[in-house]
This record gives sequence, structure tokens and C-alpha cells, in this order.
Amino acid sequence: MANHLDLEEQEQLDQLKHFWKQYGNWITWGLIVVLGAVAAWNGFQLWQRNQSTQAAAMFDEVEKVTKAGDPQKAERAFSDMKERFASTVYTQQAGLLVAKMNYEAGKPEVSKGILRWLVDHAVDKGYASIARLRLSALLIDSKSYDEALGVLGSGMSDEFSALVDDRRGDIFVLQGKNTDAKTAYLKAYTAFESQSEYRRLVGIKLSALGVKLESTDKSVAATGVSK
Repeated sequence: MANHLDLEEQEQLDQLKHFWKQYGNWITWGLIVVLGAVAAWNGFQLWQRNQSTQAAAMFDEVEKVTKAGDPQKAERAFSDMKERFASTVYTQQAGLLVAKMNYEAGKPEVSKGILRWLVDHAVDKGYASIARLRLSALLIDSKSYDEALGVLGSGMSDEFSALVDDRRGDIFVLQGKNTDAKTAYLKAYTAFESQSEYRRLVGIKLSALGVKLESTDKSVAATGVSK
């Protein structure tokens, strides 16, 4: 009986040796690839955490200098963040802060440059959309209406669609395109919440263009578009 078991064990051992001889290298290389990928992923995660921590510290510095009213220091800090942490959310937040600060300081061209960078480089679509809306407002101020429409023409998050239509309506009015303005405002009006202050303001704009809101509200209610 013992000999029989010994023969079975020897046969299994021989089969195992044959298996490893035939497939051992492939299995070893496969393990190396898998373990290497795990190590790389863990390393990337650690790198991301370090980047985020450092970017957060720099964002705190940007907040401090903007509150202190020092545009030059704020611009230098933001420039450093762009070079080192361009892909982090903190850099996008810092950009919006510094752009606002420069606009309020009477430096709209600097503000436009920062917002254009955010439009082109912000990895978060929401922040990029905010940058587009703010940039369009500055372009309207400088009467660059077609460029403002172009900025609003793509890359916007769906949740900003009503604000975009409202802004388009403003541009069309300034261009004397009242029919286009009505269309844009109506889209915004039906998209905003029924009790929203934004909707009330868009309603005022529509009334100024001769649109009867009673019939509009009935149409919205009938189609169930109003939220």
C-alpha cells in the first residue's frame, strides 16, 4: 500500500515538474507583470496623494494673498501651481480666485488669460464650465460678442445649460438679434426651476422683448418641462 502511494506521489511530482518545465516561465513572467502593475498603481496613488497635499498647501497660500489684496504674489503662486500641479482641483480653484482678484483690481486682460488657461487645461469639467461663463462675461464687457459665443459653444457641463442659454440671450440682445435672444431666453426660462430667482430674471428679459409669459408658462406646464 505504501509503495502504491509512493508511486502515485512520484507520478504527481513528475507531472508537476513537466508542467513547470513547460509553463513555468510564462507563469513567472505573468506574476512579474501583475505584481509590477500593482506596485505601479500603488506608487501612482501615493504620488497623487502627495501632489494633492502639496497643491492644497499652495492653495491655502493663494487664499491668504488674495485676501491680503496682493495680486502679484497671487499670480506668482498660481503660476507655480500651474507648473507643478496643473492637474489638481486646487489649481483650478486657485485660478478662479486669482482671475476674480485681477478683474476686481482693474486688470481684465490678466483675468482673461487665467480663465483661458482654465478653459484649456482644467481637468474638472465643472470648473472649466465656470471659467467659460466668467470668460464670456469679460468678453461681453470688451464687446467681443462672437468670441464670447464661441467660448460658450462647447465644453460645458449639462448642469450649466440654462445659464449658458441665458448668457447667449444677453449676447444676442447686444448684437440686435432679438429673435435669437427670445429663443435662447425661452430655453433658459423653461430649464430653470419654477421658483428660481434666475427664472424670474429671465422672465423679465423675455417680457422686455414682448414675450407673454402667461402663454409660455401654460405651454411649459402642458409639456411638463418645468421642474
